[in-house]
Amino acid sequence: DPFYGFNDGSTHVRTDGDGDPRFYQFESPLLRLINDEDYELFVQGDQSAYLKARGDGEIEARSIWVYRFYDASATTFGKEPVDFDIEEAAVGLYEYVQLVLRKTGARRVYLLAHSMGGLVCRCMLQKVSLQKDSEGRDRTPGKELVDRFFTFGTPHGGIGFEAGSGLIDWALETFGPNGSDIFSPSKMYGYLHPDAQWGDRAPEGWRPHEIPAKAFDSKRVFCLIGTDAKDYGLSRKVVGPKSDGLVMIDNAYVRNAHRAFVYRAHSGRYGLVNSEEGYQNLRRFLFGELEVRVELRNLKLPPPKPEVKESWQADIRLSVRGLPIVMHEQLAAHHCPIQLNMEQDQKRDSADAPVPLTTVFLLDRHRFDPSVKNELPQRCRYALHLRVFRLEEKNGFFFWNDHIEQTADWDDTLIVDIGQPDDAQSEGLWAWTAWNSAVEGPTADMDPITAGPLGFVDNVAILEMPLTAKSILGDAAQLVFTIGQRE
Repeated sequence: DPFYGFNDGSTHVRTDGDGDPRFYQFESPLLRLINDEDYELFVQGDQSAYLKARGDGEIEARSIWVYRFYDASATTFGKEPVDFDIEEAAVGLYEYVQLVLRKTGARRVYLLAHSMGGLVCRCMLQKVSLQKDSEGRDRTPGKELVDRFFTFGTPHGGIGFEAGSGLIDWALETFGPNGSDIFSPSKMYGYLHPDAQWGDRAPEGWRPHEIPAKAFDSKRVFCLIGTDAKDYGLSRKVVGPKSDGLVMIDNAYVRNAHRAFVYRAHSGRYGLVNSEEGYQNLRRFLFGELEVRVELRNLKLPPPKPEVKESWQADIRLSVRGLPIVMHEQLAAHHCPIQLNMEQDQKRDSADAPVPLTTVFLLDRHRFDPSVKNELPQRCRYALHLRVFRLEEKNGFFFWNDHIEQTADWDDTLIVDIGQPDDAQSEGLWAWTAWNSAVEGPTADMDPITAGPLGFVDNVAILEMPLTAKSILGDAAQLVFTIGQRE
């Protein structure tokens, strides 16, 4: 496939007022970037040959280029395929990025990668770009070439598997040209550290899912994490439920990077790349003007009952107005709730230390279709749905005596509006917030969601919203929003 799945599409259905499922069309990230952000895809047989034939600065910078790192190992071109080498692929990526920058005149590129493609990108950023080239010349560090880096289902922490499992070996041979070794955390050190060679033993404390600050700022990275294990091939039977079918949830992120959990599989028709959830997170991370970080502070859980192990967990969903999907969801049903006890226990010396919940990026109105721009609301709106519940264990088993399925101990949705008041005299941005339980009538009829703003947003603002679950999360528990304009 020339575009490795980036041209695939998927459909969503929802039952309408007559009880009939409705068709919803998704045109893939390539077409959506072309339509929504005025990008171009230059293809005249061979993108690489097309680039080389153009003069420097001749090509439109707002363009899409596909790095075909698998071609040398493919059997479809009539040549003897060569064994895949991830470092050679990373060298090729470095040279391709340099070529694109020279021919477009752009200062930096965005990197978008699926699965192992993300490791090729990291090898380029963390190793190849920090080494000398074959003629002994210094290369330009990757952090000076790449502006933002987005991964779909990349095994940043490797892929673990049971020794002797033919099924997982088959899956890794299928999805990794070097087989299982290329995803082994013990082997990743060889191609992610500038001073290492393939096969070198990683030193104590080295973690594959960390990007050193000197190589690239992790805050310029976004990791889309799939949580639907059942819709992806045979490997799901070995990898298990806490995964996207191939990559474990705990291995699918870069430490300290932005991330979103979505109920999608690793690949295929229900996969991450082909999803509306993936595209909307991608678009907002690349082009969103506002960054809103949400944290839970002053958490203080109730004292545990005697003889019963209690665990407090939270489900979280984040939705943005105007979209038919959930942008981010960490749910117990998807094996990835927020473990509140663990978060509290890690902060023993600081009761008010924040528990990070999520980060949302918001688009400005000018990025929407000009024909409907005047019909759009004045403000960005998103909703944060929180459910808090307790699990009890006794003698190693769940204790169900006091359990009511699907009923949370506390459940509410915080609605947040960010933008300008209706009067044109106001300058800058303001924020309004309200718990859905306190809103009378349809939320769409309230815009902004409350009569008075919570606060003024200028460059960076910190807004505090008390939680109503005082008896569960503590009297001082609050959601803290850090809102700022992005560079």
